[in-house]
This record gives sequence, C-alpha cells and structure tokens, in this order.
Amino acid sequence: MTAHGTTPHQPIFAGDVLAKLEALYPKYPDKRSVLLPALWLVQEARGWVSDDAVREVAERLDLTPSYVRGVLTFYTMYHKHPVGRHFIQVCTTSPCGMCGAEDVARTLVEHSGCGDLGATSPDGRFTVIEVECLGACGFPTPILIDDDFIESVTPERVPELLARYP
Repeated sequence: MTAHGTTPHQPIFAGDVLAKLEALYPKYPDKRSVLLPALWLVQEARGWVSDDAVREVAERLDLTPSYVRGVLTFYTMYHKHPVGRHFIQVCTTSPCGMCGAEDVARTLVEHSGCGDLGATSPDGRFTVIEVECLGACGFPTPILIDDDFIESVTPERVPELLARYP
C-alpha cells in the first residue's frame, strides 16, 4: 500500500494501474468478473476505496456504483476509509482471547498511539483493528501487520514489533 490519506480526486486507472487492470480482462470471462481484483488495485494505489473510486470502478467495469459498493461493503479486507501506513489486525476470537489477545490489542493501541481500535495514529503510521480469525489457532495471538503474519505475540513483544514499521 502506498498513499493512505485523502487527496483531490485524480483518476486511479491511469498509467501503470490502468495497464494492470486491462491485463486482467483476458483472464476473466467478462468485465464484471474483474471487480474484486479492480478493488485491490484501487486499495494498492490509494490505501483505501473512496466513493470516487467506487464510481470509477463501476464505470470501467460497466457496473452500477451501488453494485460495486455492495460488494465492497460485503468484504472486510477492503478499507472504506483512510488507514495508517501500517494496518494491524489482531485476532481476538475465543482461543486467542483465552491466551491474552485483549492485552495484546490494548498494548498495540497504546504503543501505536491510535487511542482506540479502528482509529489511526495521529502521525498516520498505524491503524489497529480486531478481527475474528487469522486462521492460526495453534499460535496464540497472531497478528497481521500489512502482509506480515506474526505468531505468538505477547504485550511484551509489541514495542519491538512496532519499531520494525517506520
């Protein structure tokens, strides 16, 4: 992910991003089938999917903006508002909860400066959220920072982990 703030609307599908989108068309049976990868391209380019981006995706794929918004809001992996440069997901389901996930989440919020789960730190560096499951029940309190999966996280490890992400 790159730019993670709000900027005046400029087309997303231009240059390299447009080339990536167009390269997807032959791999799918029709344009509509490219919706999920198109949303990933938007998120990769802008860090989140804005209302302007929804309209642009809809136009490119011959869909209505309401259809694109419905798909966007169904999936939790798409950001619907600006997030920090580093997006942190903490598993807080029952198995991880029993192993201290709440303490890990609280420590991440505290040390990142986010203030609350779902909020972004004032410096724009981090956003921390709880998730239902990261699929690693054998390694209590897994977290995902951007695309980095980290197992067996404890509150004591949090400062060292955050220091890896400028």
